[in-house]
Amino acid sequence: MQEDSSYAGRWVARIRGKIVAQGGTPEQALRAAQNTRHKEKLEIIYMPIHFSHPPLLDKVRDALPDQDIYLVGGAVRDMILNRLSRDFDFAVPSGGISLARRVARALDANFMILDEERDTGRVIVIDSDNSRTYLDFATYRGGDPSTGSGQALEDDLHARDFTINAIAYDLKTDSLIDPLNGADDIRAKIIRACSPTSLTDDPIRILRGVRLAASFDFKIDLVTRSAMKDAASLLPNISPERQRDELFKILEGPKPDSSMRALEMLGIFPYLMPELSAMKGCEQSPPHVYDVWEHTLKVLGHLEAILAAFESGSGGDDSFLNALVAALGKYRERFASHFTDSLNTDRSVRAALFFAALYHDVEKPATKTVEYTGRIRFFDHDVQGAKVASMRGHKFNLSNDEIQRVKRIVFNHMRFHFFTMQLEEKRKEPARKSIYRFFRDAGEAGVDLILLGLADLRGTRDHTQTMENWNAALDIAKIFLENYWEKREETVAPPRLLDGHELMKELNLDGGRIIGQLLEAIREGQAVGEISTREEALSLARKLVDGGEL
Repeated sequence: MQEDSSYAGRWVARIRGKIVAQGGTPEQALRAAQNTRHKEKLEIIYMPIHFSHPPLLDKVRDALPDQDIYLVGGAVRDMILNRLSRDFDFAVPSGGISLARRVARALDANFMILDEERDTGRVIVIDSDNSRTYLDFATYRGGDPSTGSGQALEDDLHARDFTINAIAYDLKTDSLIDPLNGADDIRAKIIRACSPTSLTDDPIRILRGVRLAASFDFKIDLVTRSAMKDAASLLPNISPERQRDELFKILEGPKPDSSMRALEMLGIFPYLMPELSAMKGCEQSPPHVYDVWEHTLKVLGHLEAILAAFESGSGGDDSFLNALVAALGKYRERFASHFTDSLNTDRSVRAALFFAALYHDVEKPATKTVEYTGRIRFFDHDVQGAKVASMRGHKFNLSNDEIQRVKRIVFNHMRFHFFTMQLEEKRKEPARKSIYRFFRDAGEAGVDLILLGLADLRGTRDHTQTMENWNAALDIAKIFLENYWEKREETVAPPRLLDGHELMKELNLDGGRIIGQLLEAIREGQAVGEISTREEALSLARKLVDGGEL
């Protein structure tokens, strides 16, 4: 019926077939009806909402017959939005660990105790393509189970972060429990805190709210936005690891530029990354068209667009992105492979690149000088910025590999622009020695440097970008990527002709730093095409030793 469809996903109270009240839970519908119809006989029923649930949920229900079990949190939100989820959180009255163990046995899946104190167990289902799905079983977070399953569950939902994540799906009855009207907020595309204390209870929810808004293209409710600002000063009370994890989820997700702008406007940076605050309002000379902060946001946005163009194989209606795909599209699979490599099992290479992009100009305010002509310069901002980015990486407890990657990107990010300028103004292509030294210093970060260089260029010139300048940058990118992926043994990583022990024996050397210097000189000689045999390598080494050049 038309009347019924407007209540989809809600519990309603009916009298003689007519709906007289509704709510997100059976109790809410009952209380609402009793306010005006307390003497009449009420029928409380659930009005189905049409969405499909994953078949895995049926297997969980079959493994736990007659058990009160509710899917809660983001997985329910994703079901309503018809999105695939691989993380399922289940709330149960008690026995989370034992129930998880039973499900693991029934599904022939892996089991682990996630949190013994909170009685939480995890089931890990590994699919045929080696992808993983996580099923977490936990006892209710809030409330007293002795008050009844319904009230305890409702207390649990009230204790969560945002209303869109505070919906439960009852596996037994195939119905929603939605005491905070989260489904309505999903339909209205609104991020709303569950309670006035949601953000002060756990300030990391500020970052999570910003991430959810970007991920789903939702708006943050004005009251919630104000609460975020008020709770910002509590962020230092959160562990660096939790700060890092939420930040990196933002950086590897959609709209990192909009998310960073939101964090800045909410006053988060002084408590999370205070070194970023000085970039706002720091002016730059042409060809820059923005201050340092706005430029940084533009770089994040252009970097996301560049990666999306490679993923889709199209630049849409952006002529610069279409030129990018035409010039470098043959490397789409190579780029994809680059970003599947891991620096850390919990965080992506993509997130590390965006973190480096966020910090690439962080020390411009501290290194700013103004010449007598009025031109603004930032000498050594790349060198100093690498130190600051490394410092923040250590404070966030990033892995050594991640810190090294970020440091290399920030330290070397100006080199791409130098080569582009040389090609555009002097028609001078990079020499083989320059290509070798670029990748020697950057390593695998060289690919990231090229992508950041392209995004940096567009973030610098924006609407003043010319196709001539852009094509010069694409030519440089193509030259470097061809050498890295197609001519690797020629110019990037020549095969070793001899090792340190052989050098020591042939030249009667005792070892030490000079051996490494000789090996590097030989590798560079190979890269530029001057050396191709063991004899030529030894000859060069002898010449350098005898001439006292090392």
